[in-house]
Amino acid sequence: MKAIIPVAGAGTKLRPHTYTQPKALIPLAGKTILSIIIDQLKDAGITDFIFIIGYLGEKIQDYVKSNYPELTCHFITQSERQGIGHAIDLTKDIVGNDEVLIVLGDTIAEYDVKEIINSPHSMLGVKKVDDPRNFGVAEIEEDNSISRVVEKPAIPKSNMALVGVYKIKETGFMYACLDKIVQGKTSYEDFNLTDALECMIKSGAKFQAFKVTNWFDCGRKESLLESNAILLKKFGGNGQDPSKYKNTIIIPPVSIGEGCDIKNSVIGPNVAIGENSTISHAIIKDSIIGAYSNLYEIVLNSSLIGSDAEVKGVSRNLNIGDNTAIDLGGSSR
Repeated sequence: MKAIIPVAGAGTKLRPHTYTQPKALIPLAGKTILSIIIDQLKDAGITDFIFIIGYLGEKIQDYVKSNYPELTCHFITQSERQGIGHAIDLTKDIVGNDEVLIVLGDTIAEYDVKEIINSPHSMLGVKKVDDPRNFGVAEIEEDNSISRVVEKPAIPKSNMALVGVYKIKETGFMYACLDKIVQGKTSYEDFNLTDALECMIKSGAKFQAFKVTNWFDCGRKESLLESNAILLKKFGGNGQDPSKYKNTIIIPPVSIGEGCDIKNSVIGPNVAIGENSTISHAIIKDSIIGAYSNLYEIVLNSSLIGSDAEVKGVSRNLNIGDNTAIDLGGSSR
């Protein structure tokens, strides 16, 4: 069993942060989006990974090699972003006839990975949503088999969205369908994996649906902060001993990275702070703070601060990218 993780997207909805950091490496609950996915699959026994990289791909490669030297990792560059189907098609020479578990690089979901790996069927992860028009959608029969999948239907016949987790047994079948789709479209079109799955179903492939317990949206600032709060409660946070920080109150759940200098502040709840950050005379809640950041005399709520940023001033709701220095006025260090 090989795991395929496409992480070539530019993450435009999380700019300015994704100008300098791949979306998969955005900090979340003291980890990164990518590390949560890898750890989940590694704990289930998967050791062979294929990463499809593109925008800022060298940062993905360096991160994986540094943090997961024990894994067998392949890196494939998708030089032209033409959709997930196109990305998966690039992996066929490495995959061969092996079964694969495809997990999109911004998809964090809770499910029994071992059960899915050991299933005798191809499996697609689903979750009920209020408005399925922005998702791939699965039409599911009473026996839990999938009769049809369609990408972003204008008039959905189902409210079961595909969450971005796909266990494929008949990989040769999948690549044949991908080839057929790629040949039938222009180079300017996106190639959806959903279209290849529908091709497989029409040709007789059998898919079963499995419902994920939770599905965390990491695509926008607001949903990323919400996911951070939920996952902090799940993981329990770290660095929450207030005695380590002078005149500081810690309100769990909070995750504080190594090497942080925090004083005269109130931190939490639902705050994740990256390593080696300096915080003084601040009140911070429901926020994500990147590594090597410097915050002074500030009140932050529902904010996302990139790495190596400096902020000093008054109360604001901020969305600050990496390598930024901001003085909101009226204060000094």
